[in-house]
Amino acid sequence: MTLLNNGAELRFATDVITFYHPDFWGLESAHAVRAWALENPERFWERVMNALAEAGVTGIELTFAPGDIESALRAFGSAPAFRHDLAARGLSVVSTFIAGSESPDWRHSENLPGIVADAERRAAFLADVGAELLVAGLPMRTTFGTRPPFFVDAAYMTRMADVAHAVGEAVAQYGVKLAFHTESNSTLWYERDIDLFMALTDPRYVWLCPDSCHIALGGGDPVAVARRHSQRIALAHWKDAVKPIDVELTIDETVFIQQQPYMAELGTGIVDWKGWADAMSLTPGAGTVLIELDEAADPVAALRAGTTVVHEARA
Repeated sequence: MTLLNNGAELRFATDVITFYHPDFWGLESAHAVRAWALENPERFWERVMNALAEAGVTGIELTFAPGDIESALRAFGSAPAFRHDLAARGLSVVSTFIAGSESPDWRHSENLPGIVADAERRAAFLADVGAELLVAGLPMRTTFGTRPPFFVDAAYMTRMADVAHAVGEAVAQYGVKLAFHTESNSTLWYERDIDLFMALTDPRYVWLCPDSCHIALGGGDPVAVARRHSQRIALAHWKDAVKPIDVELTIDETVFIQQQPYMAELGTGIVDWKGWADAMSLTPGAGTVLIELDEAADPVAALRAGTTVVHEARA
């Protein structure tokens, strides 16, 4: 057991993506996993929950299909029923991640009513399962060299801040915080992006969910970011990076696959885990460590290894 300075116990969590590797399911591809889970939501969640319990990880972040809100509702019938089944195993929902492809495009102002409605639906679910964090990202950049060029400038960030304020205010009515994830190749990737967006948004309504891997992939210093914005970090994704991305990736539906070779399990890359852990201990989200392991073939072993790295970093 690891205790925080206030005597509370540290909670470990992970993103459902950790369990998307086809080897874990004995299937041939990620597509096969999605198809099987769509047809068998109860069995999908049963195995995920068993693996969480075996790894000693008690929190979970829902994300895009098959580990999304809709899947949980198909499997359990309602948010309270899902919460009850999780609690019976000592588990709970920490947060829900909005994948960009699953919500209206933030770049078009006419989408604002739909954007807010989508966030309110997710916030209502979070309230019913006893969670209070909705994690979102900003839209992706365009491939470098594309004409006409797309600039992430003050005018663009001001528009994004306006949308974030509307969403943050709406979900606050459900007791939910809106936190922004620092995704590679998105418009919230470089240290400068993060600083600009945080400066333009109201800390009462907009929080930060820094991802140590993605910040490092952009050539940034995750620890420096965490220190600068410590009081606005509601949650963080603990993930390692091999090295900064050193080529211009094509930003299309394959960009997330292109990023994979640059990512690593905790303790095997370039992130300063001691510095990161120290910075995280000073944040409002200090009580939860969310270990993100995209599609681990053996998620139980990978999560156990990750928790060991965290314990060593906090020692």
